[in-house]
Amino acid sequence: MAKKYDAGVKEYRDTYWTPDYVPLDSDLLACFKCTGQEGVPREEVAAAVAAESSTGTWSTVWSELLTDLDFYKGRCYRIEDVPGDKESFYAF
Repeated sequence: MAKKYDAGVKEYRDTYWTPDYVPLDSDLLACFKCTGQEGVPREEVAAAVAAESSTGTWSTVWSELLTDLDFYKGRCYRIEDVPGDKESFYAF
């Protein structure tokens, strides 16, 4: 049997951080104020928020068809500093 995947932890930013993404007119846009743990890159924190607010939850979604991750997933495509708050940032 062919090996299909490697066990271990996959970084959220590998799937949910898409800095080259241009929002579509039909996209639902959100902005989250984030404060990550020390040592965790902003891109990873923002991507984790995008994942857990969309397809990265522990919820089971029942469907007759496989879900198209690239269509339904949340994406973080921009990060901005919060004025006056060196620990937090905005994730779009």
